[in-house]
Amino acid sequence: MNIDLNALSIFCMVAEERNFRAAADRLGVTRSAVSQTIRKLEETMGIALVQRTTRSVSLTEAGQQLYADVSPSIGNLVQATLAASSLSGAVRGQLRLAVSSIAERFLSGPLLASFAEAHPQVQLDIVVTDDEFDIVAEQYDAGVRLGELIAQDMIAVPVSGEQRQLAVCSPAYRDRHGLPSHPAELIGHKCIGWRPRPGVAPYRWEFAENDREFAVAVQPEFTTNDMQLMTKLACAGAGITFGMEETFRPYLESGQLISMLEDYSPPFAGFYLYYPSRRNLAPKLRAFIDHVRLPRRA
Repeated sequence: MNIDLNALSIFCMVAEERNFRAAADRLGVTRSAVSQTIRKLEETMGIALVQRTTRSVSLTEAGQQLYADVSPSIGNLVQATLAASSLSGAVRGQLRLAVSSIAERFLSGPLLASFAEAHPQVQLDIVVTDDEFDIVAEQYDAGVRLGELIAQDMIAVPVSGEQRQLAVCSPAYRDRHGLPSHPAELIGHKCIGWRPRPGVAPYRWEFAENDREFAVAVQPEFTTNDMQLMTKLACAGAGITFGMEETFRPYLESGQLISMLEDYSPPFAGFYLYYPSRRNLAPKLRAFIDHVRLPRRA
């Protein structure tokens, strides 16, 4: 039996008003439309639900039972609809973000904390991951990663300036092993590499020379998916590692690490907040986009 939920809702209104005209007025339709809806519902169910007189409407025993059974559910549906509609203008709810682990400035704290303070009814759910996947299929509102990795059908908003990758090591490693003068010489050095997960080849270190990009497939003595561990190993003199300049900057400034091969490490487009093209963005996402677009976030 295929029951029209709209017909059940109209039936409940008739049951409450005990009058077709009053129910029609509440619904903003004609009395005839209400009467026809109830008649079709009765035909579908094969039983009379209301008793009609010229002045009033009363429920049959079946009608009373149906009203008692369905009115709480209809009420819940109405409340759920109203609650969902209220989100059309309210900046609240959970905002799910998938963020690259190397988006240092974005993940540093101030940007996210200031957004949370400005919008206390939004709960940020942030997954830090370097896996590439469809954020729509995985039900994320948006993601943050390097611009070159974002699909062309996404809308992208810059959340950092230009970036570059550097090869770094500790002064102690330099004193023991010297420094390469060209990226190709990295093959002969102890290296600390990165890969997103077991079973995946280590990341090839990317450089450029005479406007030509090339990659070096180093043979790491250490391989991990944790940039913090890579940095700690490099500071401890375990070898040369490679990553975002922003990640290494505090260690470079303190002298714990030194950089090399900078002439082969040109800047490139940085990190972007990206999301699918939608005609009507949820207010929580629109508010977040506006927040990261503030001049002080550039």
